[in-house]
Amino acid sequence: MGAKELGARVKRTEDLKLLTGRGTYVGDLRLPGTLHAAFLRSPYAHAFIRSIDTHHARALAGVRAVIVFDDLPPSARTSIPMGSVIPRVVNTAYPSEQEATQSLLAHDEVCYVGQAVAVVIAENRYIAEDAAELIEVEYEEAVPVGDARSGLKSDAPRVRQTLSSNIACTLSLVKGDTDAAFRSAPHVFSVSLRTHRGNASSMEGRAVAAMVNPVDGLLTVWSSCQAPHNNQRVLAQMLDRSLETIRVVAPDVGGGFGPKAPFYAEEGVIAIAALMLGAPVRWIEDRREHFLATTREGDQFWDTEIALDANGRILGVRGSMVHDNGAYLPIGIIAPHTAAATMHGPYIIPNLNLQVTVAFSNTVPNTVVRGAGRIQGVFAMERMLDRAAAGMGLDPAELRRRNFIQPEQMPYSLGLPYRHGETLTYDSGDYPQCQAKAIELADYAGFAQRQRAARADGRYLGIGLANFVEGTGLGPFESAIVRVLPSGKIRVYTGSCPQGQGHQTTLAQVCADQLGVKLDDVSVTCGDTGAITMGVGTISSRSGANAGSAVHMASIEIRNKLIKLAANELEALEDDLELSNGRVHLKGDPKAGISLQELFTNSLSGGRLGGWMPHGISPGLEASVNFVPSASTFCNGAHVAEVEVDIYTGAVRVVRYIVAHDCGNVINPMIVEGQIQGGVAHGIGNALFELMAYDDAGQPLTANFADYTLPTASAVPAVETVHLHTPTPINPLGVKGAGEGGTIPAPAAIVAAVENALAPFEVTINEFPLTPGRVFAMLEKSPEWHRAVA
Repeated sequence: MGAKELGARVKRTEDLKLLTGRGTYVGDLRLPGTLHAAFLRSPYAHAFIRSIDTHHARALAGVRAVIVFDDLPPSARTSIPMGSVIPRVVNTAYPSEQEATQSLLAHDEVCYVGQAVAVVIAENRYIAEDAAELIEVEYEEAVPVGDARSGLKSDAPRVRQTLSSNIACTLSLVKGDTDAAFRSAPHVFSVSLRTHRGNASSMEGRAVAAMVNPVDGLLTVWSSCQAPHNNQRVLAQMLDRSLETIRVVAPDVGGGFGPKAPFYAEEGVIAIAALMLGAPVRWIEDRREHFLATTREGDQFWDTEIALDANGRILGVRGSMVHDNGAYLPIGIIAPHTAAATMHGPYIIPNLNLQVTVAFSNTVPNTVVRGAGRIQGVFAMERMLDRAAAGMGLDPAELRRRNFIQPEQMPYSLGLPYRHGETLTYDSGDYPQCQAKAIELADYAGFAQRQRAARADGRYLGIGLANFVEGTGLGPFESAIVRVLPSGKIRVYTGSCPQGQGHQTTLAQVCADQLGVKLDDVSVTCGDTGAITMGVGTISSRSGANAGSAVHMASIEIRNKLIKLAANELEALEDDLELSNGRVHLKGDPKAGISLQELFTNSLSGGRLGGWMPHGISPGLEASVNFVPSASTFCNGAHVAEVEVDIYTGAVRVVRYIVAHDCGNVINPMIVEGQIQGGVAHGIGNALFELMAYDDAGQPLTANFADYTLPTASAVPAVETVHLHTPTPINPLGVKGAGEGGTIPAPAAIVAAVENALAPFEVTINEFPLTPGRVFAMLEKSPEWHRAVA
């Protein structure tokens, strides 16, 4: 890595615009003649549509259109094309008829509360909402499946009438001989767990605007999304148009966290409405719609056991997991498979057998939320280790230390299939050192004394730790264009699409480091299919590794060309030249050189019409690179949580939070630390607050922020972070992802800490979130608690 910009603690260049209200979100677009949309959504978790009467809605003054399924163009009346490739992993049973996603608008059946049935396009949102209430839909209620486990019973109703069963697929992760391992094991411990992720709750909900250019017919769609190139491809297929006739732009996006990655029905409907009416159309998701219709990450139910030898070394793990995927499969089985594959963690497990069932329910479809299944897998493994440590009389940190994969074993093959059938292989990392750094910073050794002192004072402190390994840098590629402008400044374009991660800063650092220019002289354009034709987007902690590498390689190509041009102009040897301060000059003599602005002119036929290019040099100063990683790269970390529990109310306060994190080489430590702080806040929310509850009929019970609680600033301590650096060999920057590591082990560490705090009351915890009501209910079952509070 370079020494000028890479690794520097640079403040985010995009922040001033965003903090002073000068960002441009979809809601800020002012397109002349814009019409506004409001969707009519199903009030039932499962019902059949017998008729739809739009007469009164169409008659309302100011209404321009009411669109139902039959009004859609024929090419858009099928299910939504898959937004991403379904993982085809080894040992997967995946009936093809189960793969369907929903249609843009419900036709004859609704399968979850909030599914779009019709849309009104009007002169303003108020009229549109009023008109939507005038649409009369005759529903015939059907028996819903409110919980994936109940849907697996032999006599359960079908979640959708086209399903042959409520099982989306089954998945097996198997290696070794677990039965033999368990037969010989002197120690076996089991857990039954329920995990819950809740919603993404991004500050900006989903939003879409679309407009057709009357001159050339170009359809432009602005979307608060994470993958505009994917949206462009889906729209082209759905509308039967060529890619170049559709431009998708992700302007400033106010948070994504995963659910903004897939293509949604609303995005297709708004584009169709703009084409039908020949006018700009916009829809802004309100918060209730976000609760009802934005995808989330479904509940998982784990029944697993772990076998250990007399010294506490793992012999095997086996069990089962049921994943609730909601009513459809918008992005396949990414969350349940990633959860299963991540359970292995940083530990040596010679024998493993995990059987996964992905099931449907009449709830909002499942995709991923920050962590994408890894939180659940880590929770399962770390809970098993905590049980084993307690049962064997070992310190939890010591038991983990005895089972770590060692750094000299890297690269380490787990012998399991990953997302697309490749063998899951850790590329780098020092897991023992990472945990050692975390417990050192946490003063783990001194906690017992702190805990005794607190209990003597009537306070209940607890400590918990958790480790994780995360696959980052997801393929298949990411693209970048680096271009020298006539002014000598630099423009970078990438298919990566930020939602607050700081791409404009970090990618500018990568480029500036190679081209020897000031950071302010590099501008970065992200998420615009009109600016760069290839791209994947920002998901799965991939942008630093993939987009960063693409920018790095394109910048090197430009650097080499600049030096070649300058050598010709200065009549110097290429090896004698270097770049700094926007100039190419002789090493050690900045004045003996030429500016990038002059080189730009000279790169175009010497700046003279009819001139000649220097021999061996092509015109222009632009490079395009599609970086294709050979595999995922794996970051890792260790978290330590110290909590205090109020035994009279069940409230939990996180007193300290420590993170040791290894994401390889760090482009910008300040941004990484911000990602960790935000990730831990998200993890605290999952562990203690966020509960998206449904009743048995599939009706949401917590569909507003009065009932669905988020962590506030007072609930999130300043995270104490220590960085470790084991560069990956997978990409030229040696970087690994950093966007999700703050979240992934947080529930496991916090739950362990709460259980430790409540040890005098023999409380065992098998789920999250630990809301005060849940904690208090656990305490009420303890005779020791009743004696303590009497």
